[in-house]
Amino acid sequence: MKYRFFTRILLFTFLTWSLTAFSTALADSHSNHGDTLIWGRGGDSVGLDPAHEEDGESFKVCDNIYDTLVQYKDESTDLEPALATHWESSEDGLIWTFHLRRGVTFHDGTPFNAEAVLFSLNRQHDETHPFHKIGGGYIYWIATGLAEIVDKITAVDDFTVQIHLKTAYAPFIYTIAITPFSIVSPTAMQKWGEDFTNNPVGTGPFKFVRWDRNDKIVLEANDTYWGGKPFLDRIIFQSVPDNSVRLIKLQEGSLHAMEFPNPDDLQQIRDDEMLELISQPGMSIGYLAMNMDKAPFDNLKVRLAINHAINKATIIEYLYQGMGIPAKNPIPPTLWGYDDTIEDYAYDPELAKRLLAEAGYPDGFETTLWALPVPRPYIPDGRALAEVLQSELRDIGVETKIVTFDWGTYLEKTKNGEHDMAMLGWSADLGDPDNFLYFLLSKSSAEKPAGNIAFYRSDEMQNALEQARATTDREKRVALYQKAQQIFHKDVPWVPLAHAQRILVINRKVKNLKFHPLTSKYFRQIWIEE
Repeated sequence: MKYRFFTRILLFTFLTWSLTAFSTALADSHSNHGDTLIWGRGGDSVGLDPAHEEDGESFKVCDNIYDTLVQYKDESTDLEPALATHWESSEDGLIWTFHLRRGVTFHDGTPFNAEAVLFSLNRQHDETHPFHKIGGGYIYWIATGLAEIVDKITAVDDFTVQIHLKTAYAPFIYTIAITPFSIVSPTAMQKWGEDFTNNPVGTGPFKFVRWDRNDKIVLEANDTYWGGKPFLDRIIFQSVPDNSVRLIKLQEGSLHAMEFPNPDDLQQIRDDEMLELISQPGMSIGYLAMNMDKAPFDNLKVRLAINHAINKATIIEYLYQGMGIPAKNPIPPTLWGYDDTIEDYAYDPELAKRLLAEAGYPDGFETTLWALPVPRPYIPDGRALAEVLQSELRDIGVETKIVTFDWGTYLEKTKNGEHDMAMLGWSADLGDPDNFLYFLLSKSSAEKPAGNIAFYRSDEMQNALEQARATTDREKRVALYQKAQQIFHKDVPWVPLAHAQRILVINRKVKNLKFHPLTSKYFRQIWIEE
């Protein structure tokens, strides 16, 4: 047993050394080492303290500033070493031991060690930690269930950390790999306090340089990165809210890449010899949540009527230009445990009107419809979608006023339940159904500030999700998650709208850009060919 354990250590060490050597050799083979990549995106980050963030634009930058204990392999949902070189769990799954990488420093020059891991994770977990109340709530620590599941986090020595769980938690090792559980510099946190979110310091492949709010974030290469120096010297995350303007800037050469093109522009992009369109099936869901804390959305027949009023096929055809599929479940079909036997609610405005009448609203009602202010992987144009939904709901007697805010305000208000109906979505943090279902639909996640913005509270759903977390038997978990999807279909807290393709447009000079299904660490592998 000890021999096999020692062999695993040697194997991890060899693989890590090989990856670093390969990255260094590949970087040295490119004469264009040192370029700046300008990345066009639809909205700014909300903050850069990973423990407090919840949006993709924040995580996209954080993924390149920080590291986690373990990380996802390139183009895979399998795990590999990061700040921990190897790890093991006790037979009962309650004690996880992480052996830390030596010789790593934070961007501020301070050493990475067990103390830094304890600081980063215990500030989220331990209410007595001096920085527990600094910077806001720990949304993911609560929503993933770690707040309830983790008992204590301790250091065995300077380079060994143990995380003790109260109960077995099947997705634990995949959960600890996600961005909110990145390791931050304790020295920088103590220096900046609340303002650490604007002055982030990690151990990642790129270092923070500056942030001009609603304009750009600038990062530069970490020359001493433990995984090898990135090919790029600098990344500029440029905020350009209008999809069409981003495309013009890309065509003019002032951007190297852009996200979320207008679906109407896809053919133009395909015809441009200077551009390349990259797409892959997305692990995401775009949805319209109905706030069940507010009438009339506490009425099941009203929620059913809204589902029958929306023509998803037309939305996919015109707003997504076919780059997506209609959604019927709260998880994407690319994720294990998906229940394809569920039949979606048919587009049937007459049935919707009858359901409204049965619910006590024969003449319909007035409400608000909150529209996404920025393009997201799951909804490319929130305003256009809102106008389609407004028209379709008007056909059944439901009059809506379209409401929107800037991205950070929109998230803050929806998670505190100020909306009536609001569009939102989710992209996978880890390749486990728990990541969608628990965060978006559990009773725990309906506590404000909520991830469950439908404020849907079902004991039946909660029981299924908790049972699925407590077993490592894959067949049992599949059955429980399919049961959860059936409960969702019965209770309809949302209209599940679409699973969109992930789309990116790049200048053909950008090389080695490989999408990852879960993270945004692929920037460290990119170079620009002259």
